[in-house]
Amino acid sequence: MDSILAGVQLALTWQSIGAVLIGIIAGQLLGAIPGLTATMTVALLIPYTYYLEPWVGIPMLIGMFKGSLFGSSITAILVKTPGTPAAAATVLDGYPLAQQGKGEKACKMALYASVFGDSFSDIVLIFGAAFLASIALNFGPAEYTLLVAFSLLTMGFVSGAKIWKGLFAMLLGMMLGIVGLDPVTASPRMTMGFLEMEEGIGLIPMLIGFLAVAEVLRQMEYPRKQLATSTVTFSADPADRRVSWAEFKRCLPVMIKSSSLGTAVGALPGISATVAAFLAYNEAKRSSKTPERFGKGALEGVAAPESANNAVSGANLIPLMAFGIPGDIAAALILSALLIQGITPGPVIFRDNPEPIYAIFTALLLANLFNLILGHGLIKVARKVVGVPKRILFPVVLVIAAAGAYAMRGSVFDIQLVFLFGLLGWALTKMAFPTVPLLIGFILMPILEYNLRISMLIAGSVPNPLGYFFARPAFVTLLAVMALMVVLVFKRILRDKQAARAAGLGSG
Repeated sequence: MDSILAGVQLALTWQSIGAVLIGIIAGQLLGAIPGLTATMTVALLIPYTYYLEPWVGIPMLIGMFKGSLFGSSITAILVKTPGTPAAAATVLDGYPLAQQGKGEKACKMALYASVFGDSFSDIVLIFGAAFLASIALNFGPAEYTLLVAFSLLTMGFVSGAKIWKGLFAMLLGMMLGIVGLDPVTASPRMTMGFLEMEEGIGLIPMLIGFLAVAEVLRQMEYPRKQLATSTVTFSADPADRRVSWAEFKRCLPVMIKSSSLGTAVGALPGISATVAAFLAYNEAKRSSKTPERFGKGALEGVAAPESANNAVSGANLIPLMAFGIPGDIAAALILSALLIQGITPGPVIFRDNPEPIYAIFTALLLANLFNLILGHGLIKVARKVVGVPKRILFPVVLVIAAAGAYAMRGSVFDIQLVFLFGLLGWALTKMAFPTVPLLIGFILMPILEYNLRISMLIAGSVPNPLGYFFARPAFVTLLAVMALMVVLVFKRILRDKQAARAAGLGSG
């Protein structure tokens, strides 16, 4: 208890509080700029944390991550341009809400969901790091393969369109996801002779092209008079500019479920916040009583991905703190900063460095409070920025899109990919193909292929390959849970069809 109180006192010093504020502000601003993610900035700032105390430097980096995840949702909602890949799923219902004049409501829902998901995962980190990390360590290539394959197979049920169109889009995304070097043999695949393609297709160029550039091309089809109006208009009705208590309560179950899913995903090394956001959106739509509202401006469609991707930010510290294993790139950067400070994460971290660790935990919760307060200010600023006419904003969006794509790898080729994917996204939209299965297929395919190949290599080296999988308790448990979910989904589909048939007979 003395160590906990000492850690709290360290976190409440003006140096620590100031560092968290600086991190939140910088993260929100950087997160709103496509391509300029907080990960890039944190990587540059890590050496400077050597000159700061651990309870000052580490909270500043963590605050930057938290702020960037919310900041990226602002541009995702208002101009259909996610600042980071994790905000791509927020576009699906956030932008339709903005088109209805409810952009401020959508941004505030994203803010509340972000803070909720952050706080949820931070509390789980503080009280259950060792337990969840021990579960995460039981997941190997076989379990990852099963988890990702199940996610891909459900795309046909959540595409919101004809099943064959959803499957086609998913397969197209998977095909794009295997472009680059073979993960095992390192031989080029589908690179068409371009050296730049050997690194694979960048996620940022693809997202910006499919979401932002495709939307600009679609808007340019309208008459010239409409281009003189602002891109997003805000309703004068006060109800459209705030999230009511009734709306928050309606979204609360979705936020709890999505935060739990994001925490579970974040505790698994190698699974990103982008994957968590799409999985949460998928589950929110599947379990909704009104799934037809998703994609047309459902608040739950904003709350789900924002809760999930922010929950990952705290959960990916779980395996780091408990076992010294970073969950993703963000956690790896935090690991570097801790090592610079002479703190080695792992089972003995709470014994050897209790005060700095509890100070960092306290700073996590402070960062959530500051994110909530400063987020309202960012929403007001963003509202004025997007009030400019379309004929001025669209060229700016295209320039920012090109700059964001170039910033990731310093490659002009990525700028070309942005506009190529913009044309492809515009064409798919014209033919009513859903983009969600395509994006999820692209994101999950590298994870699926890598873990499947590794699983096959391991299984091929034992006398009984099939026994390798079913001898793993985590694999069998996961398989049973997913089989149960499939049965429940099909039962619900049959029940809905029977209800629709009965309604049709009744009206006849």
